[in-house]
This record gives sequence, C-alpha cells and structure tokens, in this order.
Amino acid sequence: MAVNIKPLSDRVLIEPQEAETKTASGIIIPETAKEKPQQGKVVAVGNGKKDHDMTVKVDDIVLYGKFAGTELKHEGKEYMIMREDDILAIV
Repeated sequence: MAVNIKPLSDRVLIEPQEAETKTASGIIIPETAKEKPQQGKVVAVGNGKKDHDMTVKVDDIVLYGKFAGTELKHEGKEYMIMREDDILAIV
C-alpha cells in the first residue's frame, strides 16, 4: 500500500520497526521500559537538493539516531520524517 505523503527536498519518510517485546532470554519487557526503535523501512523519499542526490531509496532498511526526526501519525500508522543526513546506515 502506497503512502500519499511525499517528503520534500532531502527528507525521508520511515516506518519504524516495532519495539522488542521480549529479550533474547525470553523476559517480557513492559511498555514503560521499551526502547524507542532506531531502525525502520523507508516508505517515501524526497527529490534531494540541487547539489545532493538521495542515497536511500524506498524499501531500504535504515538505522537512525535515537532523537532523530519527527514522529507523525497518518491513517492510524506511526511514521518518522527526517533529513537523509540523520540516517546513520542502510542495513
């Protein structure tokens, strides 16, 4: 399903992955202790700037900083919108 949000300039729209609900050893993590996800799937990409082409593309899985971007809700889903410079790596 395509999202009808088109990021401008060098911005990227990301769908964050769900926070872990269990540790590797099987301990259930309560809602209040869950870490904010720092990985997600690129849903939409802007056109870039005049002197900067975009590196990421739709469907890339990326890592980003804990406090990067702006959270937004659209049609009941959570998204992050951030500048491409805030993305740390493509997985």
